[in-house]
Amino acid sequence: MRRAALVVAALAGAASGFGVGPRSARMSQHTRDAIVVGASSPSPSAEVDTAPSDGAAAKHPSDWQSQIRSALSAVVDPDLDADIVSLGFVQNLQLDASGVVSLDLELTTPACPVRDQFVAECQDLINGLDWTRGAEVTLTAQPIEAPSGAPLGMSQIGAVIAVSSCKGGVGKSTTAVNLAFALEAQGARVGIFDADVYGPSLPTMVTPEDDDVRFVGRQIAPLKRGGVRLMSFGYVNEGSAVMRGPMVTQLLDQFLSLTNWGALDYLILDMPPGTGDIQLTLSQRLNITAAVIVTTPQELSFVDVERGVEMFDAVEVPCVAVVENMAYLERDDEGENGAAKIDEAALREKFLEALHGAVSDSSDAADVANDLVKIVQENMQSQSNGEKEQIRIFGPGHRRRLSEQFGIEHSFSVPLLGKIAQKGDSGTPFILDYPDSPQAAIYRDLAQSVVGEVAKAKFGKGKGGGRPMVTYDAEGHTMRVEEPGDEESGTISPAELRRACRCAACVEELSGKQILDPASIPESVKPVDLSPTGNYALSVDWSDGHRSLYPYRQIRDLLK
Repeated sequence: MRRAALVVAALAGAASGFGVGPRSARMSQHTRDAIVVGASSPSPSAEVDTAPSDGAAAKHPSDWQSQIRSALSAVVDPDLDADIVSLGFVQNLQLDASGVVSLDLELTTPACPVRDQFVAECQDLINGLDWTRGAEVTLTAQPIEAPSGAPLGMSQIGAVIAVSSCKGGVGKSTTAVNLAFALEAQGARVGIFDADVYGPSLPTMVTPEDDDVRFVGRQIAPLKRGGVRLMSFGYVNEGSAVMRGPMVTQLLDQFLSLTNWGALDYLILDMPPGTGDIQLTLSQRLNITAAVIVTTPQELSFVDVERGVEMFDAVEVPCVAVVENMAYLERDDEGENGAAKIDEAALREKFLEALHGAVSDSSDAADVANDLVKIVQENMQSQSNGEKEQIRIFGPGHRRRLSEQFGIEHSFSVPLLGKIAQKGDSGTPFILDYPDSPQAAIYRDLAQSVVGEVAKAKFGKGKGGGRPMVTYDAEGHTMRVEEPGDEESGTISPAELRRACRCAACVEELSGKQILDPASIPESVKPVDLSPTGNYALSVDWSDGHRSLYPYRQIRDLLK
């Protein structure tokens, strides 16, 4: 007991003098040909009728199609919040003489992140019927439907994803390139267009397999790296452009129209930095499906995010994700980022100094000091446990603020890592050379989020895919909230909604403490203007002069 007490005392004394810190099935990348990814039979223990020995067809009910569709309606698409039968995913439903059911599962995209889960659930549900003998599920994808008025070269592109930042040097192009190759790895057909003619980055970041520019008729054939198609002003003209804004817009329009992209599921548009005329013209001209904004953790960059959201909102483009680049420095256990090592001798001396006077016997003091060193070593080892320490050299970032104020549900923090920068300069994307790294997993998660949000934007009709309609009933002095497809609506008191504002003037950002005094908001307060901001938030101008931004998620929570 005495020795344990000495250990605790020594730790307290030494603390001031020595700091111690701590899916397997894949859709084809190049074709829409159907692929059979699952064929299964009921388990031997299942209680089913076996086929007659004379080869006669197994008996099955006359309403077998209805039973299959009814069973499969239990499979729900998590992005569209509807079952695969009502969404029209189940196609070519057939039953052979032996009782084996086959069907096509027509997904919204070949990069669907839950396609393997769909296959497994369909097989289990079909095999659960007592008259079936197995299930074969073939994955297909819905035909590409380009928006009307698309430029000639973009007539076969399913979705255009803008990767944007409001200033240069935040890692926008790095994010765009790794996002594109992450989507390609998930089975999608992908292209990248470098829209920055003043400082094209794509030729440096991605070295094509063949850098000769070729023509297909009167159109330019994009260059390729693996399955990803590439085009940049820098590929056809060395250096950057020196021209005025209107000429740049015309040049980009010609590039996009004359590039023979072919059939693509996603075109990643690496936007030039800023929120000016070029960016607005591109957003309007190209029918951009969704935008990803890239920023850094500093407060000034958060202001830029607000500008970016407002710009895309002006042209009705939803911002579906924010990437906080260079968010932290990872202390590498292998010493790449200068990880500190424990100086055992110095630590032991510090403990001996702390024990001086408390322990009369020097040998006991030495034993206690050795025990303390072991405790520190074990503690640091248990804390690391394979995880690297994150040092946020630019501040804590704004992921929570983005979620609370703008309702952007997908935000990602990418570390400041030398290898990411090195691969960007080498011509080979980071995700290709380090596919199993934790950082590559972040880009894959970003890709899955983009896939899901694009599906919502293009196909979503239910609660998960549409935003609610919020109106003000002046006669009843209530806010009415109607969900897409629902006949019923909920109501919220205007004063209750005003008091729930979580802007920087109403809630302290770091602590989350409410600054606004609820009693200061009168019951008579009312909205003067209501306007959606992107797909996830509602902007409200109040009669007291305040402006609030409410994520739809927060409004739904208030209804509960």
